[in-house]
Amino acid sequence: MRRTGIAFALLAVLLAGCTVPIEGKARREDPAAVVGLGVTDGPSGPKPGAPPANLKVDGSDGGEIDALATAAVADVERYWAARLPETFGQEYVPVIRLLSYDSGEPGPEVCGSTTEGLVNAFYCGGVPDVVAWDRGELLPELRDSFGPVAVLTVLAHELGHAVQFRLGVAERTPTIVKEQQADCYTGAYFRWVAEGDSPAFRITTGEGLNQALSTLFLIRDSAEVTFDAEGAHGNAFDRVSAFQIGFTDGPARCARIDTAEIEARSTQRESASTASGEPNLRLDSREAQEDLAASLRQAFDQTRSAPALTAGPTLCEPTGSPAAFCSASNQVGLNLPELVRIGTPPRRGRPGGLGDFAAFAEVASRYTLSVQQEAGHLLEGPVAAQRTACLTGFWASTLSSAADVPLRLSPGDLDEAVAEMLAPASLIAADARGEALPAGFARVAAFRDGFGAADARVCSVTYP
Repeated sequence: MRRTGIAFALLAVLLAGCTVPIEGKARREDPAAVVGLGVTDGPSGPKPGAPPANLKVDGSDGGEIDALATAAVADVERYWAARLPETFGQEYVPVIRLLSYDSGEPGPEVCGSTTEGLVNAFYCGGVPDVVAWDRGELLPELRDSFGPVAVLTVLAHELGHAVQFRLGVAERTPTIVKEQQADCYTGAYFRWVAEGDSPAFRITTGEGLNQALSTLFLIRDSAEVTFDAEGAHGNAFDRVSAFQIGFTDGPARCARIDTAEIEARSTQRESASTASGEPNLRLDSREAQEDLAASLRQAFDQTRSAPALTAGPTLCEPTGSPAAFCSASNQVGLNLPELVRIGTPPRRGRPGGLGDFAAFAEVASRYTLSVQQEAGHLLEGPVAAQRTACLTGFWASTLSSAADVPLRLSPGDLDEAVAEMLAPASLIAADARGEALPAGFARVAAFRDGFGAADARVCSVTYP
């Protein structure tokens, strides 16, 4: 977050996506579902008794990581063998060469680069085309961080590039378009898995999809990279958006992602290297609290009915939670130590939270309960949690689009929102009791609905 004013005036992050409608399905989501699928729990990853992959992998050591990666490639290709002719009218030709390597050891040169030190997974078009992965560091780190779903996510993305190659996507197409199409194709594949159609893998729509989205967060561009930079893949918010488009609308929609769409909805417009370098704002500062309250009043056009933000002994004290809304007194109580913890990003060797925007959004979500109360909405239940996420997303959009606000989004802020919403106890998508939507996918989708809205009333229409 950045304060505006004489000492902190900076160029606004102009996010055209706030006012430009993006093609997709108009929907009223069932709060107990993920795009029509029930919210499920249980194990995610390879199915017991899955069919053997039977694929030749150059350089394989025959270990568990390569077995998982090979099974993933086989399953994603199984999906495209059916979907490519069905959707695009052409047969899917399998990738000719699969390569496993250990980035910690000397290795072969592939696609013009040596594999030693190359902690990556990648696709190269041409004859032969290649999908390669680092079994030494990258895939083990992904598996250990988020489980086998993470490996499946990364390889589904790389095979999304193989699909582009087969569809004849022009080599001069900007990297960001290719990458977001591949993220979208990944989402389309995961819908097939979530529907139970994969013979080899299973994924729950609760924690399983959270793991896939968290993988995109882990491999996002750094805050220094803008969407139009050479080699840009997208920040976490935009990559997750592309994945959700594919999961919701299918592969034909993915193929229509182009430069104009990405320019319209990208939230990766400004590099952190051009920002002020101002440290994260702390909510134990009275000035920060006043600026946050002012931005919320402005977003929702509230004056006399605006709730007060209170800290310390009051009638509205959160018990363990970072913040709480008290409907009787129309107050938002602040747990300042917890908000400071959430708002302090981790440093090497020192644990921390996520960053200031995550903390500010927690408070904003409780403020929106006052907005909902004034409009006559119920404040408890999953629909209220959806509406809360939507309104919090709308508030976030005003920090980049409004002409005169006391706070501005900084590069990386929306990625903090994604990470916070994927946490188990997210308040951004929670009702007045702090009960969050069970699926992180649904939380992020509702937030995006609000972020892309030109008017806060869209949230009441979408989540009545």
